[in-house]
Amino acid sequence: MPGFADSFWSNDYAAGLGVLFGKLQQGVIENRQVLTVARMRAEAEELYGQRLAEIAPAVDKIQGGFGRDDGASVRKAYDGVRTEMEEAAKNHRKIAQNIRDLVVNPFSRWCEAHETRIQDSQEDLQARIKSHDKQSEAVKKLRSNYFNKCRLVEDLEEENKLAFQDPETSPKPKQPIPEINVEKEPEDDDNEPYEIGDETYGPEQVKAILAHMLGNIKLGETKVPILGLYQNTSAGSDIVEYLQRNMGSSSVSYAERIGQDLITHGFLRLIGNVGNTFANSSKMFYQWRPKAFQVAGVPEKKVISRTFSLPATDGTDSPVGAVSEYLANWNVLNTSRPNESPAERMRREARESDERYKAAVQKLDEMRCALEEAILVHLKFLERCELDRLKAVKTVVLDFSGTISNVIPSLQATVDNMMLYQETVQPLGDLRYLLENYRTGHFAPKVVIYENYYNKVDEQTFGVDLEPRARADRKRVPVIITSLLTYLDHHYPDLEGDEARRGVWLHEVPLAQTHKLRAKVNNGKPPSLDVFAEFDIPTVASLLKLYLLELPDSLVSSHVYEIIRTIYTTPTADTNDAARVSVLQQTLSQLRLTNIATLDACMNHFTRLIDLTSAGEDYVAKLATGLAPCILRPRTETSLTMEEKHAYRLVRDLFTHKDAIFSELKRMSTLSSSGSVTGNQNRPRAISTDESNRKAHMEERNRALLEKAGGSRSRGTSPAPGPRGHRRDKSTGGPETRFPITPSLTSPTSKRQSLGPILPKRTSLEVPDDISMGLSHPADGNLNLGAPASTTSPTPADPVAKIESESVLEKRNSLGRSGPAHRARFSEGRRLAQPSTTAGSENASHGVTLVDAPMDY
Repeated sequence: MPGFADSFWSNDYAAGLGVLFGKLQQGVIENRQVLTVARMRAEAEELYGQRLAEIAPAVDKIQGGFGRDDGASVRKAYDGVRTEMEEAAKNHRKIAQNIRDLVVNPFSRWCEAHETRIQDSQEDLQARIKSHDKQSEAVKKLRSNYFNKCRLVEDLEEENKLAFQDPETSPKPKQPIPEINVEKEPEDDDNEPYEIGDETYGPEQVKAILAHMLGNIKLGETKVPILGLYQNTSAGSDIVEYLQRNMGSSSVSYAERIGQDLITHGFLRLIGNVGNTFANSSKMFYQWRPKAFQVAGVPEKKVISRTFSLPATDGTDSPVGAVSEYLANWNVLNTSRPNESPAERMRREARESDERYKAAVQKLDEMRCALEEAILVHLKFLERCELDRLKAVKTVVLDFSGTISNVIPSLQATVDNMMLYQETVQPLGDLRYLLENYRTGHFAPKVVIYENYYNKVDEQTFGVDLEPRARADRKRVPVIITSLLTYLDHHYPDLEGDEARRGVWLHEVPLAQTHKLRAKVNNGKPPSLDVFAEFDIPTVASLLKLYLLELPDSLVSSHVYEIIRTIYTTPTADTNDAARVSVLQQTLSQLRLTNIATLDACMNHFTRLIDLTSAGEDYVAKLATGLAPCILRPRTETSLTMEEKHAYRLVRDLFTHKDAIFSELKRMSTLSSSGSVTGNQNRPRAISTDESNRKAHMEERNRALLEKAGGSRSRGTSPAPGPRGHRRDKSTGGPETRFPITPSLTSPTSKRQSLGPILPKRTSLEVPDDISMGLSHPADGNLNLGAPASTTSPTPADPVAKIESESVLEKRNSLGRSGPAHRARFSEGRRLAQPSTTAGSENASHGVTLVDAPMDY
């Protein structure tokens, strides 16, 4: 069953969490309803007991009845009925008190604490998401500013190339420059007529009109935030009113035309808004420009000194930051760099904007990682809180029935019904119902990468599209993937037994630990093995799954998701394996060569691990479930795609039919590459998710075709995997394994520890402490990338990397270890350095080598 940690994720993080907290708040209201039922039942029992107790005193007030007849049998019957009523009153009052003591009081305190925990988690996550969104908006603005600066630099460089050429290289012969006598022509701009509205006015008429306007239209001052105070302003509605009254404007639209003409001729301008449009509005103000006063012959009203009242704010709510900081950086005279040319200034500003943008992206990435870690910790804590709430309700119903059954046996039928009701409460079933009906998506991190203006990806690894990353590494498969697979192949022998090796891919690694390793290798450079050695093997494996999850598109592109869905929803999909494999080959051939090669390398690693450790069906199903979202994801996850198992079935088919699928893909690629340049047009075009480097892609493709046509070089064939027809028995007993990798001869330093903490059990009404909540220990926020799921048919993969091993496959033991010197070299999941115990071990081959050799694609 999936948990909260893998069920309430969304692209903006807030939508999924909003659904979850909506259901949790519903649970808080349900607690109040249960508490109200218990409280009102206690009040009813108290009132019933009081009314029963009032019967005997009321009867005793009647004189002359049974009090005069002491020995009659009728008197004894009467006394018995009276006594039973008094006992019944005591019993009902006791029921009321028990309900208050055992149900109402403890459950009300628990409900208050539960509501506080939910509210604190919601406020904490909302604050983190708000900060993340704010930083994301800042990154967008800095990116736009950076691109604009780069465009200005490019434009300047182009102008310099065209405008400032060497005269000696000019194609035209040198000619004497004729002298031109420029005589100043009299300025007659002031004598030109003005078109205002549908009429044409001369200069004298315009002068009279403007003088009358400035004398009759209300002029004032308008204060605009940040920009300051504007003099000689008029509202748009006042100008329209004047035009309708004095210039014969028949309608508001015609008056607005006249106002727009005044703006066009430079008499008015709009302030406080973007654009320069005239409108009949009392909230839009227009400033009379100096030209209007000059033409009208009216002195302009000017203020010699202007004072600014800067608000005392830190600039957190202002879109441009603190006003004081904004004005402090305003250097009108350019006194900081007096000898700087405009071109140098533009280049410097482009560099500075690039640094600010890059720093903002880095900060956003750190905030995103911290946000995901916090969400994961809170989701696990909230899942425990919700399960405790359901158990608490179950306990309340049981205690509620017990308070009645212990006092009044006559209500046994009611008690039996209440016991039946509490038996029907299934906390795990209710939790499963919540997840099945309200989950919003699997864990799918959305990385905001640094987009270089010149399309460089040299400084980042994670979140970059697979093909640009491989092109930057000059490999068919990105170096980060080959390094991780090679490191894992070399260190599988360091683990004790096949069970530990298989558990590497199913272990729940804290997301904070994986992010820590990610931060060390996310620099666009080939990772160092020393960095991997600082972390345990499961963390290195989880880094590969995190890398695949953070790709912009899944390894098997989402463009073919609907085709994969169709393959597995046909009636003959489960019976006709050959037809299904054939269709899968055609579908996967549409992928880019980099995606096919990477998928081939990963599937070769996993199928080899399954075969050499004699993994059973349960393990293969769990491994396929954990890898399914890493291999294939829909473009947009919905409530329907979350329930689909197409990605899981695809991984199982890749496991089972690896050789058949990828050998055919190699053959198709070989036929396509061996044909002529024109023949390559018949090959289906690979689906590309990145069109930003289109020109570079076409140049690289044409260059490769010319090299092939000229016979400049030949590509070697990809090494095919060895025969896999043999099947070994499952490893049994102690350190006995079936993994054919030569171990290094080192001595153990400590015994292998458990990889996961065991949380103590808690009662239904017990408040989770700091350790069980996981709030004071962020390491509890585990990223479950290998959760079990339903089983289907197995699947295959295809090798891309060349596997070299000097060890001989033995059926008895995969590692051939004996004696204490060959035991585990990991303590608490961390590899320990050990001295060599055998002479000449420095030259001995250790493990397997994963080589990114040329391929037949």
